[in-house]
This record gives sequence, structure tokens and C-alpha cells, in this order.
Amino acid sequence: MPGLAQRLAEVKVSASAVMTQRARELRDEGIEVISLANGEPDFDSPPHAVEAAHQAALQGDTKYPPQGGTPALKAAIARKFKRDNGLDYKADEIIVGNGGKQVIFNAFMATLDPGDEVVIPSPFWISYADMAKVAGGVPVTVACPQNNGFKPRPEDLEAAITPRTKWVLLNFPGNPTGAVPSRAEMQALADVLLRHPHVWVMTDDMYEHLLYDGFEYHTIAAVEPGLRDRTLTVNGCSKTYAMTGWRVGFGGGPASLIKAMFNMQGQATAGVSTISQAAAVAALDGPQDFVKQNAESYRQRRDMVVEMLNACPGITCHKPEGAFYVFPNIAGCLGKTTRGGVRIETDTDFVMALLEEKRVGAVQGTAYGMSPYMRISYATDSASLAEACSRIQEFCRELR
Repeated sequence: MPGLAQRLAEVKVSASAVMTQRARELRDEGIEVISLANGEPDFDSPPHAVEAAHQAALQGDTKYPPQGGTPALKAAIARKFKRDNGLDYKADEIIVGNGGKQVIFNAFMATLDPGDEVVIPSPFWISYADMAKVAGGVPVTVACPQNNGFKPRPEDLEAAITPRTKWVLLNFPGNPTGAVPSRAEMQALADVLLRHPHVWVMTDDMYEHLLYDGFEYHTIAAVEPGLRDRTLTVNGCSKTYAMTGWRVGFGGGPASLIKAMFNMQGQATAGVSTISQAAAVAALDGPQDFVKQNAESYRQRRDMVVEMLNACPGITCHKPEGAFYVFPNIAGCLGKTTRGGVRIETDTDFVMALLEEKRVGAVQGTAYGMSPYMRISYATDSASLAEACSRIQEFCRELR
């Protein structure tokens, strides 16, 4: 039979998607599973956003959308960037995509030539490296050790940049670690990037409003205006507004880059659903109080999960500053055998055995570029989280 494209040879199906699918299969078999593998808010979308979508549909706003975003949504995004980040973007400096993922993909496809390097701090969201590969790029990782709060050190970033570097990609608050640099730490990274004018800078700010303990997030183009003309600031409605299924992401950047991304999007999906765009306008311009309320709920869950995981034999759990993930180290569990007879040699062994024996879904740290860790999402109700953590404690106590 005909063959497949070679570009997919090194691209893997997302590990979080694999674990989520396995959890669904177990549920379909009638087995109760608590899945902490999926990075999706458990809150409902804002009622005013749902109503705006309803009204848009009733009023016949159901035709092909403008390819790069409706004027109303671009204006709302410009207001958001100004309000939240102190950044001024004009309409031709903004693009709307089918989720933040498409915005990132558009940027890579529009700029990467074969062999171009994309520098990515590690651990990192699974899709960054694979999207770079699909576009012909070469991912170059920068280790961000736990003893530095899972944040990149300026000297390590400097060492990773070469003449072949096309992009440096930053993601804060981070997935999978929840790391949030201070303004001073972000300025130190910006100082490195200022010395390399041939490099584009991308910042994925999808979790920017999920911050705890007084931490503040400052996106890099606001910290260092000298980088604005080569920075793509990516965001969306999925995490802040619990609108994952609406698929609305957006980016702000120099008009020349946005124009190239617009061209790329036109060859892939064209525009985003008009109904979703109407909902996004309402979310961005509407009441924002619930965002802080949701973040406070996440903080309470984070505190509980961190405390319970640190009580597990063999596990140490760093307390993150943002997002809704923890990234505990499971080194103390390696080399042991589960009650079901499984030898735990890797973090993949750990999460698979945890799912099969205790019916708790998590994702191995290897998938995010760092082991032996696992990622746990606490974007679920407190009762389920407490039960899941109790099962993890039991799992660890039974290791021999």
C-alpha cells in the first residue's frame, strides 16, 4: 500500500491523550477511574459567553468567518493585551486560530526551514517539540532543574542558542510544572535574547491568570519592549475562561509575521467558528471576577495535592506558582515492585501500574522531557482529588 510521510516518523501521539484514552476504555468496561491526566478546567464556560454564542446563532452569524478573526474579536483581543499585559497591538498584528495550538503551528510552519532550531525549556508541553519537527525544525531542549524551580537559567539559554536557532519558546505559568519566573528572572532571559537578534521569541501565556501566593506574571514583550518586534505572544480562552471546546486561541506579534501566519492558516483551516468567536468576545470583555474565584479554587486544590503527595513514600512534590499541574519526583519509587507484581524501572512503568492497579490516571514525566517525574492535573473536583491522592499513597506504601 502507499506509504506515509516521513515527517511523521518521529512524531508521537500525545502521552496525555494516550492515558486519557486508556482511562476512558476502563470506564467503558465499567471500571471506575479517576483521571488526572487531562489538562482541562472542570468549571463551566461563562454563562454570558454561552449566551453570546446563542444570540450570534439566532441572528444568523453562521457564515464563513474572516480568515484571521472577526473585527469584533480582534478588537476585544487588543483590549485584553492592553489591559492584562500592557501591550499595544493593531488589528493587523493579531491573529485568531483554532486554539492556541494552531497559532503556534502556524508560526512554525511560516518560519521554519529544514534544520532550523527551536529552543524549548524542559520539561515542556508535549506538542511543542512535535510541532517543530512537523514543520522541519529541530527541537533543542534546555534543562530546567527542580532546584531552580523548573525555570531556565540565563546561562543555559545562552548556551543553547546557535546560528541555526530560529525560535526560543517560553511557556509560563508552565505546563507541566506550573513554574512562574519573577520579573527580574524574565528580564535576565530577555537580556540573553537581546544579544541574538536573529531569533524569534514565542511566549505561550495560556495559564497567565492561574497564579497563587501573590505571584505575578509578566510576559516577555512587556518586560523588554526591545523584543516586541520579534515576539509572538500567544494566548486564548481555553484555560482562563474554561472554554477548551470552543477552540479559540490568538496571537499578537509583528505584522509581517502575522501576515505569514494568516497565509498558512488559509491553507489549513481558514477561520474559526463565528459562534465561538462571538463567545470569546463576551468572555474577554465581560465580567472577570470569576477568573480569580476559579484560581482560588485551584490554589486550595494545589495545596491539598502537594501535601498529600509529599506524604507518599518515595515521592517529593514541588509547590508550583501557577497553572493547575504538579510535577512530583518519583525517584524514590524506582527499583521497587508493586503489589500486582510490576517492577517499576521508569516513570512510565509507574503511571501505567498506577492506572491498572489503583485506577488513577497520570502522565509520565518522560513525555515532557524530564524523568523520573509524573504530571498530575488538579483541574478536577476536590473529592476526586483527595480520593486519587489517597490511592497514590496506598500504591506507594505497597511498593517493595
